[in-house]
Amino acid sequence: MRTPDPVLVVSLLLSSALFLSPAAAAQEAPPAPLGGLDAQVEAVRGAFKVPGIAVAVVKDGEVVFAGGWGQREVGKPAAVDADTLFSIASITKAFTSASLSILADEGKLKLDDRVIDHLPWFRMSDAYVTREMRIRDLLVHRSGLGLGAGDLLFWPPSDYSTRDVVERLAQVPIEGGFRDRYAYDNVLYAVAQLVIEDVSGQPYADFVRERLFTPVGMADTRIDSNALRPSDTNVAMGHARPGFAGDPQPVPAMSWSNNTAAGGIYSSVNDMAKWMRVQLDGGVLEQGVPGDGAADGDDARRLFSAKRHEAMWSLVTPIPVREPAVPELAATKPNFAGYGEAWSLSDYRGQRLVWHTGGWPGMVSRLTLVPELDLGVVVLTNQEVGAAFNAITMHVLDAYMQAPETDWVAAYSAAIAKGGDKAEEDWAKHQAARDARSKPSLPLAGYADTYRDPWYGDVIVAEGRQGLEMRFSRTPQLVGDLEHWQHDSFIVRWRDRTLNADAFVDFSLDHDGKVRQARMEAVSPLTDFSFDFHDLRLAPVSD
Repeated sequence: MRTPDPVLVVSLLLSSALFLSPAAAAQEAPPAPLGGLDAQVEAVRGAFKVPGIAVAVVKDGEVVFAGGWGQREVGKPAAVDADTLFSIASITKAFTSASLSILADEGKLKLDDRVIDHLPWFRMSDAYVTREMRIRDLLVHRSGLGLGAGDLLFWPPSDYSTRDVVERLAQVPIEGGFRDRYAYDNVLYAVAQLVIEDVSGQPYADFVRERLFTPVGMADTRIDSNALRPSDTNVAMGHARPGFAGDPQPVPAMSWSNNTAAGGIYSSVNDMAKWMRVQLDGGVLEQGVPGDGAADGDDARRLFSAKRHEAMWSLVTPIPVREPAVPELAATKPNFAGYGEAWSLSDYRGQRLVWHTGGWPGMVSRLTLVPELDLGVVVLTNQEVGAAFNAITMHVLDAYMQAPETDWVAAYSAAIAKGGDKAEEDWAKHQAARDARSKPSLPLAGYADTYRDPWYGDVIVAEGRQGLEMRFSRTPQLVGDLEHWQHDSFIVRWRDRTLNADAFVDFSLDHDGKVRQARMEAVSPLTDFSFDFHDLRLAPVSD
């Protein structure tokens, strides 16, 4: 869920024995033209230090390959296979879109309905946007909200309810024009979740299980990590590299029970292969019997109508096409790019792609469909490096497109190295501008207070044994220590080092020398955008 940028780590440490173990799960060898898949996955695991990877490929209505490599958790023997459950993160969004399409097919809503027609209490921070927001707008990232706006309400996990999250949208600032440009968000999917619940009369989890998982045959897929059962032992552990370097370490499990619709689902490549087949078949579950009253008169039993399927795959929000990060990725530059109803849309080597990525603490993934080739590939991984799923996906696409051979591992390694260089340059500029001899204007007790942001709520700065501490009141994982940077600026170092989200904390003083406001900003440009610290306006409650 986390990021539209596939490069999530700062440096490339080349292969080590730990990540070059042979395919850990017994499986049939990939068929032609996938003969090089095993070597490609192992090269990816070694280059990008990914403990475990699972892949499934669908072609012409059949699952031609599904298997796994490596370990579910570093240092433990349990192997990844085609049934291992991973977080699919933002790939979940397509299930939310499909749920709304089912309700539209049943005449219970229209995608052009105003949100306030179903949730009269719904509010954005702008009255016009509130009035004109349509259900489709919840899915297509053109609301005027900034990138990742409001994500701190549920990322890392908070104790807010879904209703709390949506009500607090009324205070989240709008940065751009309504329907003006693309800016990826997660928070509006929480609104979509409540619309589904209001219209269907069911909890979102029950609706998705009954109306999607069951008919598709995704018996092992779970709606959220909270829904994992004691019998679900074949589950991958997420991993991250603290400080964007070193060896991957296990990260705490995360649940988005307050915004499941944006990215909560756990699934396996076996189950996701079934989902890809239904998508490539245009929503058809199975062929029907003539005269049985099947939808659209096509004698098929459908998950959703052909009309809705076409709409979900139609471009709504254009996305600017930019140059690839490095010349080695030149072939990946699309001729067009945009977003539909929970699907990314672009092209590759003249073929239309319908796809989505997902990012979660310790796990990232990609699902890609090539409709004209009747081809689908899904890659699930348990380490925060998007280069891994991209290098494997591009290898599979090239195999079926009979494209010139490309060393995708080397190409994405070059992109990671460039990103690391930029991050180091950014940090060097901060260090050069720092007055390391400066002192805080106030004694530490002068900064200690409860600070309140209009949309997030309370953030507490208090004196501790080692100095100032910061705690986000509704987010247990966000607890850190304030380290003086210069003047009235500090850096908060989160105690959970796998977050990779340290942030500057800048206090501004009034004319009497009291703190007027605190602002925050991530230290590293590689920090995930869902840590939207920069949107906070923290004012001391004591005033």
